[in-house]
Parts: sequence; C-alpha cells; structure tokens
Amino acid sequence: MPVLSEVLAALDALWPPERAEGWDAVGTVCGDPGAEVRRVLFAVDPVQEIVDEAVQLGADLLVTHHPLYLRGTTTVAASTFKGKVVHTLIKHDIALHVAHTNADTADPGVSDALAGALDLRILGPLVPDPGDPAGRRGLGRICELAHPMTLADFASYAAARLPATAQGIRAAGEPDREIRRIAVSGGSGDSLFDDVRAAGVDAFLTADLRHHPASEATQQTPLALLDAAHWATEWPWCEQAAAQLDAVSDRHGWGLRTHVSRTVTDPWTAHAASAPLTTPTHTTGAPR
Repeated sequence: MPVLSEVLAALDALWPPERAEGWDAVGTVCGDPGAEVRRVLFAVDPVQEIVDEAVQLGADLLVTHHPLYLRGTTTVAASTFKGKVVHTLIKHDIALHVAHTNADTADPGVSDALAGALDLRILGPLVPDPGDPAGRRGLGRICELAHPMTLADFASYAAARLPATAQGIRAAGEPDREIRRIAVSGGSGDSLFDDVRAAGVDAFLTADLRHHPASEATQQTPLALLDAAHWATEWPWCEQAAAQLDAVSDRHGWGLRTHVSRTVTDPWTAHAASAPLTTPTHTTGAPR
C-alpha cells in the first residue's frame, strides 16, 4: 500500500498546485504523510455529509474540488461546521486534499469532464493557458455537437445527461435557434463572456449566471445561454479524476480502491415553476 505522501505526489502531478489561481486554496488540508492509503473518495464539496460518507466507507483520503478554507480562518473549533469537518477527518485518520482551479485548467480538466458528460466533441480550450505549448490546457472548452439541435432540445438533452438537481437547466435565447458549436465551462462562468463571444459559438453552458451579465450577453449577440447548477457542472470531474488516479495506481501496483460520491451537495433542494404573468385587474389612475 502507498503512503499518503506518495499519493499526494501523484495528485500534484495530475493537478500541479502552482497552476492554481493566486486567490485559490488548493492542496492538502489535513493528513499524516506517513499513513497508508487504501481507499480514496472523490467529491465536489468538503461538507459534513461527504465527510460522514468517507467515514462510513472507510476511506483514508478524501479528494474534493472545492476548498474547505478558501478565505482562511482563525479557528478549527468543532462548534463551527468547518471545524467539525476537520475534527471528524482527523478523528478517523482521513486526509483531505483539494484540486480546484488547478483542476479547472488541467488537461484533462473539469470542462473536459463536463463536455464528456454531454458527449460533445472538444475542439480546444476556451481560454488557452499561455504556458502550454501544446494548446490543450486552459479554462473552459469549445465543442461541437454530433448533430445540430435547437436550444430547447439541447437544454432538455443537457438536463438528462447531467446529474439531477432542483434547478435543472435554464436557457436564454430563442428556443428554436439551432445549436452546433458550444462553449462549456464547469462552475461559475459569467466572467468569460468576452472569450465566448470571441470564440464565435452558438451557445454557452456554464453555471451561476447572474441577471445583468446574462442580459447584456444576450443583447449584444444572438448567443444562447444555458445555466446549470454549479455542482452538476463539476461533478463529472470526480469520475474523471478517480479514473486518472486508478491509472496511476495500476502503473505503480498500489491497488488503491477509488470511489465517487453520488451524494448531491448542491445547496438548492426544491424548485417551483413560476405561473405566467396575468393581465392586471386594476390600473392605477385609470378613468372611472
């Protein structure tokens, strides 16, 4: 069996921490470098529900996409929910490792997994990494559909292919517009509109689209938008990442057992469709 330091070296080779954004908090949060690792659990969020799953599984290492402490802290008291996460992990000898923006831009990365879940043909990165001479790394992916679809049909298709969430898929644009080329970016993507417009795609699928950036994007061009739940756009990476670690384990003869959490940790738990607007029954100032 490998020890944690060996497994962490393999993870850092897959997703080098130096490629993370400067504001990010990636790497190992807790864990004994000399402890043996047999089981590894992959998940999007390092929340208590996932940590309890790791305990029940008997995992020695939990790898998450989202950081536990993104903005730092002055306490790990178990009276706080993040502190309780740390206490539970240490009590059960479970290490926690984070691959966030360094996994977003990797080759393959988070958006490759998202494109794969949608069965899209990848043409290249949306925002290429200037440090990659091969031109494969970068943020987001430009893709093609195997067959053109209308925006309405593609929204339904994406909702069926991505993990189910209360939000589902929201679409902005003409429902009958034909979609052939599409940009995808796992996680929050409304900072990428300039790059999406420059790519000349028909649609952009991402998460966390806000009203004003989305409204401005659709006013400037015929670009169609598809807004999925943040968790749903990043969960496919967990399966991809587990497969990558499996390949490393096989090469080294480690015999690791990798698992992917299917617990939905998207914070939204219910959705109610709005009723159509009706004609007002009273108009202020109307003549009597």
